[in-house]
Amino acid sequence: MAGQFEATAEISRPVEEVFAFLAAGTNDPKFSPRVQEITRTPEGPTAVGTVFTSTVKDAGMKTGRTFRITEFEAPRRIRWAETSKNLVMAEEGGYDLESAGPGTTKVRIFNVLEGHGVGKLLVGFALGAARKDAPAFGQRIKAAVEAS
Repeated sequence: MAGQFEATAEISRPVEEVFAFLAAGTNDPKFSPRVQEITRTPEGPTAVGTVFTSTVKDAGMKTGRTFRITEFEAPRRIRWAETSKNLVMAEEGGYDLESAGPGTTKVRIFNVLEGHGVGKLLVGFALGAARKDAPAFGQRIKAAVEAS
């Protein structure tokens, strides 16, 4: 079973600034309490093929996560796919950004979660938790970008 969750937020910053903050990838700990640490390979600007490796804490357990950027269209669209092998994975995810007026950006984030092995039994719980947190997640992104 796979399923998607998404969040949206209106951020009081120009689309180029919001895109740059999100494209950096290493800002994730500023809005996602799950992300303990994150690195980018190779060094330099994010592009298709850039890999982000993170340590994430879910339900008291730490796991390693690796994501590869699959699409990168500044300043409107970023897509990724998880390449690590975890019980529940983000098979696909991304950001969509659009101008919502002068100095304001609407951002949408989504992830498609899929369970593997025993994770097929857990993915429903993970989706439920992610969907429940989605509005707050959008607001955490807004707060982090506006504070930067």
